[in-house]
Amino acid sequence: MADQRSPGEALGTLYIVATPIGNLTDITLRALDILKTVDIVAAEDTRHTRKLLSHYRISAKLISCNEHNERARAAEIVKRVANGGSVALLSDAGTPTVSDPGYRVLQAAISANIRIVPIPGASAAITALSASGLPSDAFLFVGFMPHKPAKRQARLKQLADEPVTLIFYEAPNRIIALLQEIVELLGNRPVVLAREMTKRYEEFLRGRAEEVMTRLSGRSDIKGEMTLLVSGKGDDTGDFSKVLEEEIGKALRGGSKGSVKLSRELSDRYGVSKNKVYEMILQVKAKLDAGNGEKGDESHG
Repeated sequence: MADQRSPGEALGTLYIVATPIGNLTDITLRALDILKTVDIVAAEDTRHTRKLLSHYRISAKLISCNEHNERARAAEIVKRVANGGSVALLSDAGTPTVSDPGYRVLQAAISANIRIVPIPGASAAITALSASGLPSDAFLFVGFMPHKPAKRQARLKQLADEPVTLIFYEAPNRIIALLQEIVELLGNRPVVLAREMTKRYEEFLRGRAEEVMTRLSGRSDIKGEMTLLVSGKGDDTGDFSKVLEEEIGKALRGGSKGSVKLSRELSDRYGVSKNKVYEMILQVKAKLDAGNGEKGDESHG
């Protein structure tokens, strides 16, 4: 096979390898092959990455590459790859350089004309968005917000007029404060909080920001990795229609609840008006009745 490198490009390769965000089986076969063959694995936390490698019985030379030593490591990694070596860059979870260490290494590699190969895989932002029920045709990834309240509030004010779904990462001890500021500065918008995705206690909390904040405030302890999605400006209901329709259909087929009670429960859960939910219930009921009628006609054909 002909060499695909551009003129002057170093002989080695830097691989940007995405790893699981929780469940260790959420890793690609290609990523495992790369981790088995590279000369060095540069990991955000070698202890964390060693667990992943041990799970798949992979022996690899590990070095740390995190926010404290990334500048020095970047020079070391570039030198190794320039001399023909291969290095896999990993963060603790998800895709490196996306709200994770790796940016300085990547910039140094680009400047040195080093071959860079992304190995795609898990990303908490996309995983949460795919199951959120909020508009996903366009979104803005914000990542972690500033820790200081004044800077955080200034950033939220900058985002207030964005018409697309906003995606935040946040720590458990700051999530309630962030939701409170969202209510105050962006309004009581529909939100989805994804917690502990792909893990045993995975949870999605859907509803208006104030409702989700209240539900969290009632807990004795808040744990886990947090991804918060917020509806963009002008989206009054959030795109919960598909999720709502599925829940309504399931409830109607079960026949355990009346329409009024069901509309009240779903309105509270998703932060959508009772009237809108009730209209959807009538629409779903009509579809189910029509479907049952067609089946009945077929049975007498």
